[in-house]
Amino acid sequence: MLDTGQDIRSDWSVDEVEALLRLPLLDLVGRANTIHRSHHDPNDIQKASLLSIKTGSCPEDCAYCPQSAHHREVELTKEKLMNPAHVLSLAKRARDAGAQRFCMGAAWRQVRDGEEFDNVLEMVRGVRSLGMEACVTLGMLKPHQAQRLAEAGLTAYNHNLDTSPEFYGEIIGTRTYQDRLETLSYCRDVGIDLCCGGIIGMGESLRDRASLLQVLANFDPHPESVPINALIPIEGTPLAHRKKVGIFDLVRMVATARITMPQTRVRLSAGRSDFSAAEQALCFLAGANSVFYGDVLLTAPNAGTQDDQDMFSALGALTEG
Repeated sequence: MLDTGQDIRSDWSVDEVEALLRLPLLDLVGRANTIHRSHHDPNDIQKASLLSIKTGSCPEDCAYCPQSAHHREVELTKEKLMNPAHVLSLAKRARDAGAQRFCMGAAWRQVRDGEEFDNVLEMVRGVRSLGMEACVTLGMLKPHQAQRLAEAGLTAYNHNLDTSPEFYGEIIGTRTYQDRLETLSYCRDVGIDLCCGGIIGMGESLRDRASLLQVLANFDPHPESVPINALIPIEGTPLAHRKKVGIFDLVRMVATARITMPQTRVRLSAGRSDFSAAEQALCFLAGANSVFYGDVLLTAPNAGTQDDQDMFSALGALTEG
């Protein structure tokens, strides 16, 4: 199924990516679907479960995030780092419900050595012992922390770029784009896969969306997974007034990600609950082949597990192994 032909590139220009985003939708989806089928089983859709293992009080000022301590009007129950045994019981439940990857997110600016990080390492080892892929998102890392995660068996590190370098300063002021790139490079250096994507619907231009995808597509190698998030406007955050993303904008991002990163898992992530099964099927046709699975994504609502099971049954999708 996997084709290692000449369509794997890491030299895309922003103009080229923007031209793809501007194609007539059916032409874009058709092109993406052809590439998707040359590199993937189109019926193989990975299920990834996501759990917030430490919630709220984050010192970052990300405009979209309800967990930021800067957004005091957000109603959010703050929670300290979970006990590893409890996390692993939830991971087992997710596995039994069909999840293949278990992702754990802590609302930290950066990892600090000590008991809490040791507990996260224990969680990673436990998830791997359950036969699942393990992914974490913990904020910024130092090289030795990336090495310890690798030694614990971590499959992937999630560290999104969020948006284009040009628009980034409109959304985040407490961490630079280069900070994000450095953490990703530390993970790559020790053999941890990269889970790195972005968010649309924050007020960015089409050019910004092209620029984000251009940065991702020019990684060499490409990120192993790219989550495409549609902003969920949360009351109390600076982006609460933003309109929700339309399905065709999401499909264009998915299709363009597939064309520029043929071998990557393109994951439907936040905002998926706003779209019908038929609308999500259009995303799968355009090249998406992974979803976050479960009723909650960190602190945001997600498509219901039963709804997903019904959708996958209707699609006849292979979602195991």
